[in-house]
This record gives sequence, structure tokens and C-alpha cells, in this order.
Amino acid sequence: MMTRFFILLIMSTFLMSCGGSKKVTKTNRDTPSNTSSRPDPRIIEADETLENGVNPVPKEGVEGYIEFYADIAKEEMELYGIPASITLAQGILESGAGKGTLVKKANNHFGIKCHDWKGQKVYHDDDAKGECFRKYTLAKFSFRDHSLFLSGRKRYTDLFKLPKDDYKGWAKGLRTAGYATDKKYPAKLISLVERYKLYKYDGEVLGKDEKDYKKVVDQNDQHTVEKGDTLYRLSKKYKVNVEDLKKWNSLDSNDIFEGQVLYIKAFDRGY
Repeated sequence: MMTRFFILLIMSTFLMSCGGSKKVTKTNRDTPSNTSSRPDPRIIEADETLENGVNPVPKEGVEGYIEFYADIAKEEMELYGIPASITLAQGILESGAGKGTLVKKANNHFGIKCHDWKGQKVYHDDDAKGECFRKYTLAKFSFRDHSLFLSGRKRYTDLFKLPKDDYKGWAKGLRTAGYATDKKYPAKLISLVERYKLYKYDGEVLGKDEKDYKKVVDQNDQHTVEKGDTLYRLSKKYKVNVEDLKKWNSLDSNDIFEGQVLYIKAFDRGY
């Protein structure tokens, strides 16, 4: 009787031990994440390792913005046919060269509103109070969504029929198609393209040399804003009116920033 009791005790201990091993094995097998159902990277939460989820630009100002995002804009041009010059100009204008509120809150460089967006969202005062805008994990996903937004809507179809480096046609067509309501929107984009020679990035994608493009304005007709500059001081320095400076540079206010390139003479922009 005692022998049977010890045999049963040993078997019970063995079975309990096996059960414990199976439980550990199950836990280890379930640990790896399921990579087959990853969400679209454009709509997942911002990276918590970044300050406020914002991608920093190494150099501040317009030139720093261009240097940082030019390669992304060229890649988007190769894939979707949108001039890199236009993508960069819109990014500079819409995001304040990376310093705008929507960039800080949502990595949104193009002011694209929610529409049929299924991802993360932020709310920001724009044409109306508390409007819904798209939020991105990384700035590069904002550039990709900009390409998808334009290439996926019928109202922008005619733009893709233009020559691939026709930044003037794109600038005008974007407003005509309803991207912006500002009457000066085309002039502002064209001004940025020509001021910072953004057309050269179109040429790099198309295999053209910069000499293939018409030189728009002489360097002596421009001024790079330095610390302490104001439109009033520049008007005195170059003997022009403040209102003319604002007109030539499509400025809605007297605000200018260090590193900004301004026209200080009138010239024919061809639009």
C-alpha cells in the first residue's frame, strides 16, 4: 500500500513539473510581435524618443529646411511626378520652414486636413476654429502623404499632364484646383522656387544641368536677411518703399526672418 502511495506521489510531481515547463514555453512563443499586421507607418503614434514627436532639422532657416528635405522631395518626384521644387516650396510656405504649429504638433508640413483620414489627428485653428489635421509619425510620411493626396484626387489630374519641371504651371494649377484660397498662393510658391533656386532639384531628377534653366534674377537684386534687419531699414538701405518690398516678395506683413532671401528690385518673373 505504501509502495503504491509513493509511486502515485512521484507521478504527480512529474506531471506538475511538465505542466510548469509547458507554461513557460507558451509564454516565450507568444513574446515576439506579429509583424504581418503592422499598421500603415504614416498613421501610427509619434516616436516617443523624439521631443514632442517632431523630427528636428539640423540647420535652422529656409536653407536648412531645403538641405534636409531636398532628397525626400526628389524621391517623391521620381515616384509620383510632382516637381521637387513645388514640394519644397509648399513645405516651406505651409510649415514656416519647419517652425509652424502643425509641424510641432503633428509633423504635418503641408497643412493637409483630415478629410477621410483614419490615423492620428490634431485640432488647430485655421480657416475655422478647431479644424482637424492629419498627424504623422515622421516628417517624411507627411511628404509621402502630400504626394498621395495630390496624385489620388481627380481635381489635380491636369497638373500631372504638365511638363515635369513646370513649377509655374503647378503653382497656378494648385490654387485653381482648390489647394489654397489665397490669391497670392501661386506667386508665393514661384517666388520661393526662384529665390532659392529650387528648380535645380527638378533638373537633378530629370538629368538636366542648372545651366539648362533660365537665370531668373541677378544676385545683386537680392538681399539675405541678417540679424537686426527690418523692412524699414532695408527700404532705407536700398532706397525703395516698404510696400514695394512687400509686393516683390509676396509678403502679407512686415515680418521677416534671419536667412530669408528678399528681392530688393522689381523684375519680370514671367507670371
